Amino acid sequence: MTLLRTTLAAAVLALAGCASTADGDPRDPLEPMNRAIYRFNEVVDEAVAKPVATVYRDAVPEPARGYVRNFFGNIADVFIGANNLLQGKVGDGLQDWFRVAVNTVLGPFGINDWASEMGIEKHNEDFGQTFGWWGIGPGPYLILPIFGSSTARDGVGTLVDWYTDPVGEVRPVDLRNSMVVTRLVGVRADLLEASRILEQAALDKYTFQRDAFLQRRQSLVHDGRPPRERYEDDAPAAPEDKQPAPDKVNEAPGPGVDRAAASNVFLPRIPSNYPAVMAAGTTHANTR
Repeated sequence: MTLLRTTLAAAVLALAGCASTADGDPRDPLEPMNRAIYRFNEVVDEAVAKPVATVYRDAVPEPARGYVRNFFGNIADVFIGANNLLQGKVGDGLQDWFRVAVNTVLGPFGINDWASEMGIEKHNEDFGQTFGWWGIGPGPYLILPIFGSSTARDGVGTLVDWYTDPVGEVRPVDLRNSMVVTRLVGVRADLLEASRILEQAALDKYTFQRDAFLQRRQSLVHDGRPPRERYEDDAPAAPEDKQPAPDKVNEAPGPGVDRAAASNVFLPRIPSNYPAVMAAGTTHANTR
């Protein structure tokens, strides 16, 4: 675990420091290197992650897979709540911790998601989103070895997520390693269908994944209400007293609706910083 964290730290710092002014998408100045790492991650996924996830999906009944998903989701809620508090969303943070209390006691230990059954909304926050909420820009798009899609900001956020991951402190080490592997395999199994759709739909999977990832992260940072991007050929904004009334697309979703998921229905709703090789590169997600 320590070696993995050190490797990730070195990769994030090295890649973030290599940003250039290469032609192409200005968000992706490292595209040639990113594509090479993307191909490496695909090889690892096809050779190891996808086959193991397929066996897990076929051999383990859905109810049991659901228990595993809920157990690790309950652990994640502890730090989702902390990130909501760091973002000044006190009500959401306390709600996340109330979810933990309900599911830990009634679950037990979170294997049954009674909180969702009671209508207590599950949120999706991580340290990368918190840094974005504090006003830190995403920086260049990065493909991290094994961990997949990221940005300079979210790569640092992933480091914090991993260093604070309580699963990493479980002893004995064999139990800890088993929990880490089970969590990652479960996530990859949940995304087998999404990766199949990606294979069929995208002419250039790299570009499709990059654009989808950056769009989703922007949506998550702004709780499903990202600011509209301005382009050089945009017309000047109308005077304030002549601004059109907001349409319903930009209204906040109703109670019980995941705000981030409501803003982007194409991408599967998964924790936002799981290692992307375990999620077919769809997003870089929460490893808690």
